[in-house]
Amino acid sequence: MKERAIDLSGKGAFLYGGRWNSEGVFMLYTSTHASLAMLEVLVHVDESEIPPQLFISQIEISETAPLYQFPEDQLPKNWREPDNLSLKRMGDRLMRERNYIGFQARSAVLPSEYNILLNPLFPEYADLVKIKRIDKLETDPRLM
Repeated sequence: MKERAIDLSGKGAFLYGGRWNSEGVFMLYTSTHASLAMLEVLVHVDESEIPPQLFISQIEISETAPLYQFPEDQLPKNWREPDNLSLKRMGDRLMRERNYIGFQARSAVLPSEYNILLNPLFPEYADLVKIKRIDKLETDPRLM
């Protein structure tokens, strides 16, 4: 299971798509806080789909990596609704253009916090994004 904790490829989003990308577009979904990352997992899976062991990977993005700050005024009114095609188009475009290593956008789960969506196909991605540490996630059983 720990293999998933070191996977920065964005393959899961490529295979299944997500709020900000269509199937066939690589994207790595990350959060600015471990608690938000956990909430993002919980709202997207059933209890039966949660792996028996979870890990939190702390990553570091180089200060030299260009990160786009998604303008709040460009979000459509219904941006929090699942399967919003306009968000997928915006995210797909940002990933395909490869001008940025990724972008920061509000979380639909907790809009006061942010997710950072990374482009694994960005030039020198492997040099600019590094895993700093991996910890086993011990959660309160009431969350499951």
